[in-house]
Amino acid sequence: MSRPPTFTPPPCARARFLGTARGEFAVLDALPRSPARATALLLPGYTGSKEDFIALLEPLADAGFRLLAVDGRGQYETEGPNRQEAYAQGELARDVLAQAEALGDPGGVHLLGHSLGGQIARAAVLLDAAPFRSLTLMSSGPAEIVPAQRKKARILSDALAGLTMAEVWTAMRALDPPADADTGDGDQLRRRWLRHNPAQLIATGAQLSSEPDRVDELAALGLPVHVVSGESDDVWPVPSLDAMARRLGARRTVIEGAEHSPNTARPGPTAAALAAFWDAH
Repeated sequence: MSRPPTFTPPPCARARFLGTARGEFAVLDALPRSPARATALLLPGYTGSKEDFIALLEPLADAGFRLLAVDGRGQYETEGPNRQEAYAQGELARDVLAQAEALGDPGGVHLLGHSLGGQIARAAVLLDAAPFRSLTLMSSGPAEIVPAQRKKARILSDALAGLTMAEVWTAMRALDPPADADTGDGDQLRRRWLRHNPAQLIATGAQLSSEPDRVDELAALGLPVHVVSGESDDVWPVPSLDAMARRLGARRTVIEGAEHSPNTARPGPTAAALAAFWDAH
């Protein structure tokens, strides 16, 4: 589970709802002091939320970018149906296209997805790459997650089918107690979990466990791609991310001292790498 350092956005950002042709989405909207050089749309991972990008907002806004971090349908503060089919990857990808359209940036949007968000972002650009300047895949691999993570996703889905979200939270915390750095936001983490729609978690857990390799399709688009990860990752092995970047002809950045969530573990170097890539495109 991603653990943002805080749930309080920096002064440059405000929480609001983004209206789109496919409904309203909760976002953190961060603006630079001067007119934005470009706009970036940030998609969180499995069990995550827009708050996972909080530590990136101020340094990237200071670099001149407008940032929209978004809760997808059924994630945290964005409502979603109680039907698993509503969270099919194609539906989530069309939500992203609607979000990009609603931003109305004539120069195109830099799209970034973390983990599950990366696979949804990939699906969106494969449907229509026209709204996007670039794609950043952060800790998001070429195909399905590793067997150990598939087992965890299956156990979680089974639990969600028979228990309440509160009961599942209690069981998860017993197995994975928070580290000292997380205790200050323990209540917020629980609140976020309780507001996720279990149908979304079950459906997207199944997607992560069965995602096909679509790297060649993405490479054929010619869209600039950036592959970012920590120096270790237990969801997709780092060598598989290296190989994916080579197949894509992508920029590759490894963030020292980070694992699956460089956006929360090492936001300074991560923001610098993102800004450099976006400046190049």
